[in-house]
Amino acid sequence: MKNLKIITSAMLGLALVLPMGAQAGDPVGITPDLMSVTVNHNGAATEIIRNQDNANTVNPAFGKTSRKCPPFCIQPAVLAPGVETIAEREMIHYAKMMSDGDSSIVVVDSRTPNWVAKGTIPSAINVPWTKLNPAKGATPIEIAEIMQEVFNVKESEGLFDFTDAKTAVMFCNGMWCGQSPNNIKNLLKFGYPSHKIKWYRGGMQDWEILGLSTAKP
Repeated sequence: MKNLKIITSAMLGLALVLPMGAQAGDPVGITPDLMSVTVNHNGAATEIIRNQDNANTVNPAFGKTSRKCPPFCIQPAVLAPGVETIAEREMIHYAKMMSDGDSSIVVVDSRTPNWVAKGTIPSAINVPWTKLNPAKGATPIEIAEIMQEVFNVKESEGLFDFTDAKTAVMFCNGMWCGQSPNNIKNLLKFGYPSHKIKWYRGGMQDWEILGLSTAKP
């Protein structure tokens, strides 16, 4: 009887985290010991959890394998000296730290708003790659405002002070996407310390392939 109660409770717990319309199946954790992580997104507690439907397939928006190159070419594993390339578990770790009040971290979705509208990593702030790119019309004043408001970089008479700059955790659509690489390369040109930049190369492509939950901007 005791074992039956335990099994029933476990099944009930799993049912509570199943997405609407999902089929029951074997539990899908993030790690063997971690089922989900709760982060802050737009002021609301938001759960990062993998899709619990064992028959689920990837979001069609990320099912395409052969985008035109250029511009959608495969990015290198190491984007620039000193910039650390990270994967999903590190991405979740930084999102959790930021949500728990670590003001030294900022998670940045570098994609254009039309892509972000499809869903983003919970906790992320959107800084479209065009907003840090002078070649795309970004003015020095606009760039300085973003550097201060998003990255905590001080500016005086056209010079940036990166003493208190945040650890910027950047991503876009995946290993074929140039939007976060563009943001990162521009930050480096402005003098941003490379050791304070983390790059989630897999981006939304890998995030969606693993069935991890997304949030609207």
